[in-house]
Order: sequence, then C-alpha cells, then structure tokens
Amino acid sequence: MLATPGPLPTGPGWSFEVKWDGMRVLAEVADGDDGPALRLRTRSGRDVTANFPELADLVDLAPDVVLDGEIVLLDGGVPSFAALAHRMQGVVAPAAAERRPVTFMVFDVLRLYGVSLLDRPLSERRATLERLDLAGLAHVESSPLYPDGAALLAVTAQRGLEGVVAKKESSRYRPGRRSPDWVKVAHRHSQSCLVGGWRPERGGSSRIGALLLGVPGPDGLEFAGRVGSGLAGAAVQQVLVERLGPLRQEGPPFAAPLARADADGAVWCTPSVVVEVAHLGWTAAARLRQPVFRGVRDDVDPTDVRREPAG
Repeated sequence: MLATPGPLPTGPGWSFEVKWDGMRVLAEVADGDDGPALRLRTRSGRDVTANFPELADLVDLAPDVVLDGEIVLLDGGVPSFAALAHRMQGVVAPAAAERRPVTFMVFDVLRLYGVSLLDRPLSERRATLERLDLAGLAHVESSPLYPDGAALLAVTAQRGLEGVVAKKESSRYRPGRRSPDWVKVAHRHSQSCLVGGWRPERGGSSRIGALLLGVPGPDGLEFAGRVGSGLAGAAVQQVLVERLGPLRQEGPPFAAPLARADADGAVWCTPSVVVEVAHLGWTAAARLRQPVFRGVRDDVDPTDVRREPAG
C-alpha cells in the first residue's frame, strides 16, 4: 500500500509517522521443510534477503509473519538514502554488514500465524505489531506513532528528516495500491524517473556525464530533463555502466523529439532502470529544476513510476 502526496490531514482518526528515507521492504517469515525461513522483498518483488544479512534474526520473531517497513541506514544520526544506495545493489557479507548495519523500521503487520490482517483496520494491525517482540531483535525497530501531525512535521524539518506520513486509523491495507488513506508530506522533493539515455562526459570520455530522464505520460515517456549532479563517484559510475550498457538501443524512447541541446551526443537505452533524483520543483516546461542524482531504485517497478507533485 502506497501513500498519496498531499497536505497534512487534520481532525480525528489520523496517526502520524516519520517518513523514513530508505528502502521499502516486505519481510516474510514462512515455515518450510527446514523450519522458518526469511525472505525480504522490495516493492518490485525483487528478493534482497542476501543484501541485508544483519536482519537474519527476523526469522525468530514468529514461524509465520509478514511485516511492512523501511530499511534505513543512518549517516550522522539521520537516515540517508545515498548511504544506503550501495547496499541495494547486491549480496553483502555478514561481517561487512555488521560493520555498518541497517535498521528495519517496521510500521505494519500483514499476516500472523497464517491469518491475513489486510482487512483489519490500521489501529488493530498496529496493536498486533506492538505485541510482537521486536525489541528482542537486533537492527529492528517499530516505527513510532505520533498524535500531533503538525508538531511532528516541524520536528522532522528541524532534524533534517524526510517528512511525515499520515495514516487513517480505520484504513484497510490494499497491497500495491496508492491510497488517500495514507498521505505523505515531504520536506524535500524527490522523483523516481526512468533513464531513457545518457550523455558521455566531454572530451571523448567513457564516463557518464548526464542521464536523460523520463516519466510515463498519456502518450508515452515524457522527457523530464537531464541530471549530471551526483554522478561523479566511481561506485555510481560502475553501477550505471553495468545497468545501462546492456540496454542500448538505436533511437530515443521519448514520446516527443528532444531539443538538440539535450539530444546531441546521446546514447539511447530501453527505459527500464529506475533512478531517484532530488529536485527543486517542476518548471513550466515540465522539466525537473536542478535535479541531483540520489541512486538507482531497484525496489521500484518501472510501471510504478509517475510524476509526483512538488507542492
């Protein structure tokens, strides 16, 4: 279940959580032939269990349970998506993970002991979650609930956090659907985009100098601008080359022709890689204003990408 961008709700019947800047994950423990086994899946269905070995003791929570939450990595006491980005890309050795462990912030329970809780109200699901012994697990916490959304919004802004998610206490859980019963209010604008091509750095370099970004629209992939900030690091370059290189194609995937300033020297690719950028809003021409690359979003399915309002 996904939150809808909007203004902070007021009135009774709402609870409020911190909007964590991390990777949305479903954690499922199911009893198998060899006993309970843990599986971590992203929104896109990708199995990332081996990426986060420090969460292995979730298997001890219950023999059958499904949890919804966000994996975060702290940088200076604040969750940082940029710091987490490299952990999304592949298998991590347990010793390396323990040197800088993630935290799984759990905010919902969808199944317990074989019983689906999807049609139970959020207030009941949260009460069930609070009865589970999360405190006995390393690197796992329950995402706190707060009654005062305005106060939480002010505190998260002061502490440099991502924002607030408001949830209607009567809401049922609808997997994969964006619901008005969950509302997200962010302090910083972010946008998931599809990469439709790239421009190499000047001077004949093989390095990627800018990504050409797109967002699906009614007539196809709409050009959303290009991003060069945030691409300089060697690790970023390696990931982008590995992911985009095999996707090369002859022509641009965008619905409308690009201006020469954007298209000159471009290498086109199939738009199946999702990246996230921070930005300062949308221009009148529907371009991202001053975008900064944050990372590849393997946890987001390309079909889920949509233009997010910046207000």
